[in-house]
Amino acid sequence: MRPPWPDPAEPLDIALVSEHASPLAALGGADAGGQNVHVAQLAGQLAERGHRVTVYTRRDCATLPRTVRIRPGLEIRHVPAGPAHTLPKDELLPHMPEFSEFLEREWTRRPPHLAHAHFWMSGIATWWATRALGIPFVHTFHALGSVKRRHQGAADTSPPGRIDWERQIGSHCDITVATCRDEVTELVALGVPVGKVRVVPCGVDPQWFSPRPRPAQDAPPHGRPFRLLHIGRLVPRKGAEVAIEALARIPGAELVIAGGSPGAAPGRDPEVRRLRAVARRSGVTDRVRFAGAVPRPEVPALMRGCDLVLCPATYEPFGIVPLEAMACGVPVVASAVGGQLDTVADPATGRLVPPGDPAALAAAVTELLNDPAQRAACGAAGRRRVLTRYRWASVAEATERVYRDLRVRDPAPAVHRV
Repeated sequence: MRPPWPDPAEPLDIALVSEHASPLAALGGADAGGQNVHVAQLAGQLAERGHRVTVYTRRDCATLPRTVRIRPGLEIRHVPAGPAHTLPKDELLPHMPEFSEFLEREWTRRPPHLAHAHFWMSGIATWWATRALGIPFVHTFHALGSVKRRHQGAADTSPPGRIDWERQIGSHCDITVATCRDEVTELVALGVPVGKVRVVPCGVDPQWFSPRPRPAQDAPPHGRPFRLLHIGRLVPRKGAEVAIEALARIPGAELVIAGGSPGAAPGRDPEVRRLRAVARRSGVTDRVRFAGAVPRPEVPALMRGCDLVLCPATYEPFGIVPLEAMACGVPVVASAVGGQLDTVADPATGRLVPPGDPAALAAAVTELLNDPAQRAACGAAGRRRVLTRYRWASVAEATERVYRDLRVRDPAPAVHRV
């Protein structure tokens, strides 16, 4: 049985479940991105607030230790579920029963006050493990199968039944934490009761991602071209192709595309090869540079060295890159989708454009490049917006309020296992 709920002044024992997105993973691969950052930062900030946090993630390497203690109050548990090597996340569903059984054994011996699952397969494992133990269950989807299916159609590689699983998770968890207002609309359409949804955004570390003083100017420093940056996982939905096609309409600018599998040469990445072909067709080969995977500590300096950051995703469940750029004082031009509708304030901090529209993207970029005073104003406003709304400390505080307000329902009924 679950432990007694502590007084408001007492710390919580919190289990964060993130089956494929480890806080320890190197970023930039196909399945390592914003969720890894979110879980790592949320866990660290909750521990900073005095709580005891354990993150459960799948063991994807045989040499990983069972437990990694990050700091007092925070540890990572590597769950033996499936083979001890990297698997695409879309192949993990058959291993969720084993993952769940591990959680149930762990929590029978030492139950947490609550479990907070991240991503739908973590939700399945957490639901199964908590239902008989009476442990409150909070869930964050990070991305929804219904949205992915709408945008990718036949190219969607999600396991069959994902949408139905998400509907069940949303119905049976105690609270769903959405990361933006657009997600609330999608959850309600899925059948999740709106009264069970709370909005807590993702965040950014404004001390790490910080601006450097630089005066407004009509041309970039040292006679170089204007520098545009597209950074993130190299998957088609992130819109690098749109950025390349827009570049053909922006003379006097270069585009840096950062992302890819850590340690892999850009030339061996199939997506880089595809994008190079797009650059050749667009006549901008000499103005596009593929930087490959950029180590996390080097990302702030890369952003600060650019004039604009482009985020032209086809769809974006939340999108941490705009926040990181804004924290660095760099204006953002983003597609008007998902979480970017919340984070990018047009015209104060940048511009929002229709997704999949290179001409609209180019027009917005050109407007800002031609107006150095406006660029500087957008950069300063973006920094202020981050400091007032999107610090990880604020995200952790809001998440803690969700935890404290839990009203535990009866355990969810048993369901079939895959």
